[in-house]
Amino acid sequence: MFKRILIANRGEIATRIILTCREMGLHTIALYEAPDEGSRHVRMADECALLDAPLGFLDQEAILRIARETGAEAIHPGYGYLAEEPEFVAACEAAGIVFVGPGTAVLQTLRNKIETLARARAAGFPVVDYAPVAFDERELKVLEIAADLVGYPLVVKSCSGGRGSAERLVRTPQFLETAVHRAQQEAQAVYGNQRVYLEKAILPAHQIGVQILADKQGHIIHLGEREGSLQYSNRKVVEEAPAPCLTDDLRQQIWQAALDIARLFQYENAGTVEFLLDNDGNFYFTEIKSRIQVDHALTEMMTRINLVEEQLRIAAGEPLRHTQADVRLDGWAMLCRIHAEDPWRRLPSPGRLRRVRLPGGPEVRVDTYVYSECDVPDKYDPLIAKLTVWGADRARCLARARRAVEDLQLVGTPTNLPLLLHVLCAPEFADGRYDTSLLDAEFKCQPQHDTYYRDLAVIAAMLYVRRNQMFRPSVPVRALNAWHQDSRRLPE
Repeated sequence: MFKRILIANRGEIATRIILTCREMGLHTIALYEAPDEGSRHVRMADECALLDAPLGFLDQEAILRIARETGAEAIHPGYGYLAEEPEFVAACEAAGIVFVGPGTAVLQTLRNKIETLARARAAGFPVVDYAPVAFDERELKVLEIAADLVGYPLVVKSCSGGRGSAERLVRTPQFLETAVHRAQQEAQAVYGNQRVYLEKAILPAHQIGVQILADKQGHIIHLGEREGSLQYSNRKVVEEAPAPCLTDDLRQQIWQAALDIARLFQYENAGTVEFLLDNDGNFYFTEIKSRIQVDHALTEMMTRINLVEEQLRIAAGEPLRHTQADVRLDGWAMLCRIHAEDPWRRLPSPGRLRRVRLPGGPEVRVDTYVYSECDVPDKYDPLIAKLTVWGADRARCLARARRAVEDLQLVGTPTNLPLLLHVLCAPEFADGRYDTSLLDAEFKCQPQHDTYYRDLAVIAAMLYVRRNQMFRPSVPVRALNAWHQDSRRLPE
C-alpha cells in the first residue's frame, strides 16, 4: 500500500477521500485553486499545493508536476475532471504514479461511448438506440440527418461524460442546433472534449445504476442498485437505494447483466453500470461510469462497505476483501444533493454562507466542504453537500430524510433545500410512483400544512421588523445634569 496520495479534485469528494485516507494512515496532499484557498479539504489535508494553471484541474502536466514535487505515490481523481481520461492515466503510469481507478486500456475502450454500446449489443445485451457516429460543431448537417434516423425525442450526450453533464433532451428538430451547441460548450468546459453523439430518448423512464467492484485478479461483485430518476435542470436531486420500481425478479436480472457487462469489458476498480428502465419493465444498457460516483454514499449506507477504501486497496494490487455472498443489502437509503442555486430560477448562487448548521441523529451522514463564513466559489459546480440517511424500511428512511432536510440550515446564499423538501413531501415520491418525468418544468409544489404557512408568516413578519426598525441611541435625561454639560463645554 502506498503512503502518500495526491487528491486531484476539490469540494465534498475531496473531503470524503481525505477522511478515508486519514483512517488508513495515508498522507494526503490536497490540490486547490485560489478561489478554494479556504475550502474544508485544504484545511483537512496533511499538506496542500496551489494549482496555478490555466486549465485548473484539467491541466495534466501541472498535476503530475505537483505529484512528483510532493512525492505522491498515487493520485485519486474523485469524479469529473480527469477521472475518466485515459491519456492522464497513461501519463501517470509512465511517471510511475498509481492512478486510483481503471487502467488505460479499460478507460480507452469505455471512453468511446458508441463503441461501448456496439460491443454490448453484439454480446446480446439490450441497449438504447443510438447514432453510430460522433459529431463536432462543424457537422451540423450530418447530425440533422442522423437525428432523423434515430427519431425524436432524442438525447444529445457527451462522448466523454455520457449521462449527466452536457446532456440535452431534444423533443423536436427545431431545437436540435441549440441543444447541440450548448451540450458541446458544457462538454468542452467539463471534459475538455466537445464531441457528442445521439441516443434515442426513453420517456418516461427510470434511471438505474448498479455499483460494482472489480480487482486486478478478475474478481467482480455488485453492491446493489441505486435509482436516480429525479432530475431537475439536468441534475439529480434525490436518489435512493434500492430502486422502488424494481420487482425481485427484475432486480436479479439487472444485477446479473451488470456483472456480465463488467466482465465483457474486463473492468477493474469501482464503477457503475447504468441502465434505463421503461414503464413496461424493459431495461436497456446505456454506459459504464468508470469512476466513483456522487451517489456512492447510498451504497455505503446499504452495505457498510467503504468504497473509497476499496478503491485504494484495489489500486494497490490487493484482491477484493469481499465475495458476493458477503454483501448484505439492508434497509433503505436516500440521498439529497444540495446545490448553491436558486431552484425556481434555475441559476447558481455563489456567495458567502454566513451560517451552516448540519443535521445530526442516528444514520444521518453529510458529505460537504462548507462551514460557517465560508465562500462558495462561482467557478465550480454548485454541488456543496450531500445528505444521506438510512432507515430500516422506506417509510422510516423517508421520515428521517424529511427531518434531516428541515434541520439543515444554510444561511447567506440561496440553496435548493426548499425544492428538496417539496420533493420529499410529494405524494408520488412518498408512494414510490415516480420516474424521470416527475420534475419536469411543470412540477408543482404540494401545498403544506396550515402550521407551515403560519410559521412562515411569523418568520416573514420578524424579518421585516428587523430590517426596517431604526435604532437611535439616546442618553437618559437624568444623565444630562450640569456636570455632564460643563464637561462637554468647549473653552471660550
